[in-house]
Amino acid sequence: MRFPKLTASALALLIATPALAQEESKPFTVSGSVGLATDYRFRGVSQTDKEMAVQGGITVGHESGFYVGTWGSNLAGWGTFGGSNTELDIFGGYKMELTDGISIDAGLTWFMYPGGADKTDFAEIYSKLSTTVGPVNLLGGIAYAPRQQALGRWYFSGASASTGIYDRPGDKEDNLYIWGDISSAVPGTPITVKGHLGYSNGNSGLGPNGTSVAPTGKYMDWLVGVDMAIPGTPLTAGVAYVDTDISKSESAYLLPNFSSTKNGSSIASGKVVFSITAAF
Repeated sequence: MRFPKLTASALALLIATPALAQEESKPFTVSGSVGLATDYRFRGVSQTDKEMAVQGGITVGHESGFYVGTWGSNLAGWGTFGGSNTELDIFGGYKMELTDGISIDAGLTWFMYPGGADKTDFAEIYSKLSTTVGPVNLLGGIAYAPRQQALGRWYFSGASASTGIYDRPGDKEDNLYIWGDISSAVPGTPITVKGHLGYSNGNSGLGPNGTSVAPTGKYMDWLVGVDMAIPGTPLTAGVAYVDTDISKSESAYLLPNFSSTKNGSSIASGKVVFSITAAF
């Protein structure tokens, strides 16, 4: 389960930036992106078994400030719920300028897993504030998912999940995520430097399908990276280091679920993630 915004690979992919100028007289704008990443990290945790991700999204915005859109990615390992092994996020919201240079953006995201197991989909509301200070762009956000079965603590441990016998069937829990982003273009270059810090607070067990939106219950994730716009093209190449403060001992009770299916390594350990994105 993931929120389309702030994994290392997804940071550059989720922001829908128009590549073609729109006529001011048109009430609607359409923008989006498609890209490849060497890993899909959701809040610092790999959702593709530490392997390649194909991702893309599209947003339709109205001049009033309202918008709707969708974003999707392949899944593997910890992120797999069967079916098409795909995450499809449907979102909608409203963005407006509060004062000169300060904007607010609020909405709701519905996380879907087409053809997957029961009780996987869940909804999350979000609110973001953004501003610019000189050459620096700042964004702060909060996302809250009300109590839902997909977020519940149905299994107390990975050992319980391995048996397939629920410890607390039907349990409902909520989830909170708070984050901040910072970025700045390097003058005279096509390069942008960026950083991200996030805090998760949710249930410390596993949901009905053996995963969790907040592994270990409470943890921090962070990212530092660089994006480079390729002149004359709609492409942006990115590289970022992503990590969490989840230690092996803290996540031991989640095993074998919370590990790579290939070699058992942690799916929350630090990793350099590369991406290439085409915006339209």
